Amino acid sequence: MNQYKGEMARDTTYLTPQAKTEILQVLTFLENLEDELEGLLEISAPNPYVKMSAYLVKRHLEAKSVTPTSLIGASGVPYATANRRLREMIDSGLIEQRPRTATGRSFSLHPSSEMLEAWTRFSSRVRRLAGQSFGVEGNRTDTEDYYFGGSYLEAQTIQPPQVLLEPLKLSGGLRVLVHGDPTFMVMHGLKRQFEQVVGCPIQQRAFSIDRLHDEAVKNAHRPVSRYDLIALDLPWVGEFVENDYLLPLDQVLDVDRLNPADFHTAGWLAAHWSGRPYGVPSQTTPELLFYRRDLFAEAGLEPPHTTDELLKAAAALHDPVQGRYGIAWNAARGTALGHTFIMTCADFGQPILDLPPQAGGFDASHLADGGYRPTIDTQRGLLAAEYLMALLQYSPPDILSMSWYERVRPFANGKVAMAYGYTLLAPYFEQNPSCAAFGKVGYLPHPAGAGAVNIAPVGGYLLGIPANIAPERLKAAAEALIVFTSPEAQKLYVEHGSRTNPRYSVGTDPEVRRRSPIFEAVDAMSWRDELQFWPRPPIPEINQIIRICGEECHDMLRGVQSPKAALAAAQNRADRLLREAGKL
Repeated sequence: MNQYKGEMARDTTYLTPQAKTEILQVLTFLENLEDELEGLLEISAPNPYVKMSAYLVKRHLEAKSVTPTSLIGASGVPYATANRRLREMIDSGLIEQRPRTATGRSFSLHPSSEMLEAWTRFSSRVRRLAGQSFGVEGNRTDTEDYYFGGSYLEAQTIQPPQVLLEPLKLSGGLRVLVHGDPTFMVMHGLKRQFEQVVGCPIQQRAFSIDRLHDEAVKNAHRPVSRYDLIALDLPWVGEFVENDYLLPLDQVLDVDRLNPADFHTAGWLAAHWSGRPYGVPSQTTPELLFYRRDLFAEAGLEPPHTTDELLKAAAALHDPVQGRYGIAWNAARGTALGHTFIMTCADFGQPILDLPPQAGGFDASHLADGGYRPTIDTQRGLLAAEYLMALLQYSPPDILSMSWYERVRPFANGKVAMAYGYTLLAPYFEQNPSCAAFGKVGYLPHPAGAGAVNIAPVGGYLLGIPANIAPERLKAAAEALIVFTSPEAQKLYVEHGSRTNPRYSVGTDPEVRRRSPIFEAVDAMSWRDELQFWPRPPIPEINQIIRICGEECHDMLRGVQSPKAALAAAQNRADRLLREAGKL
């Protein structure tokens, strides 16, 4: 593994996003210049080597397929001449052929590393010469971009994913296990494009959250993993690492290639256990408060920043006679309500474990050392439970069966004025012009309880490599992991409907920002240190603790037991769980 890490670090054919942008801009400039030159004189002779090379490199960087027929068509010369020139470029090692079918009779064409390196150097020279000739370079400031005397704003725009120079060699194709949410479904919809990028078939299996966990655990006990990459919910990290279900990334790839500083801090920290990364954030999706800006304006209400303000707004907007309710949230028994409870505890400044306080919240970076215990039956825990009881008054009648999707659907169709929801569910109302909430939604971190600060509990999924992956598949799996979590891939997901994003660079892309206000809002929360992962600490027992809280609190909401009794029961069950695990 360490040998492979060294090989990755020495890879000289990898193009940075800046280099790809530069090449694409120069190619566009040359195309425009050629059009102008051809219009200058009636007599002209195209250079088939340059035209075919430029066409091939541009399509390669745009992750689009090139066949011999299409490349010959781009040459600008007769078929026989272009065919000879194409053969010369293949024989000289400038163009590579990859089989498109199992028979090997059909090929796709790709630029070799030599051709890409040549275009990289050429692009830099063209820009430098343009600056020297037109006096741009000397007038450039550190904060301004340029492009041949004009605005170079495109340099801030992330380009499409780059086709790998070497296709992944994986028998049967790349196999991925994911969650069945909108973002991963977007990935599935882009299957053909990513198959072009990685150079092999992709097989993706998607499950609901509980079934995903069960399948990932079952896979870990197989002699050899069925999957090359698996998605895991952030709180599962401790369980999967402690049970040796995942490989540490710093053993299988050069972590610097992931550009860790580009990830939202909370999402990147959540991928670690005992100081080592075990996955890459595929989607960072904080739970926010969605609210109808138009309804708040009509009622003369300000957006709520505290739990008291939220209850007042919910009361003002609650009108069951007209079929409209104040707020929707996760209240279904078990996992769904358990998440709501522990996040509500966090809103009141109470972590679900006895974590040490630190600036911005609590320190969850040393959980691998053990020594923690549940903190459910506390005074702040009681405030959280009583807050949930208060929310019942302004909730839809079927609130006790609402979970992840059910809480957002009535918000989207106008039956609910506010909803707690993950950003990954925003497409339900952001991309449907016919729904009542379309274009009218504001985004806030969780309103805070008395004496606490506003936070946005981070959710989402990591992509990791199973510990029992076949050794011969490891190198290709690591390369695929880099591709699927790259800024280029993340932007592509956004362009096709995703509303999650784990990277700062993607959130600041002007084309991404035009898609939704949610990206600017989440970036601002991250900079304000409101995105936090400690509300769902990733200990091995967290899933069971969440389920316990969800069961006892459901009985509380049904009136079967009081808030105090529910907290005492949940505390006793959680303590017993940790004692049996040898943690207390």
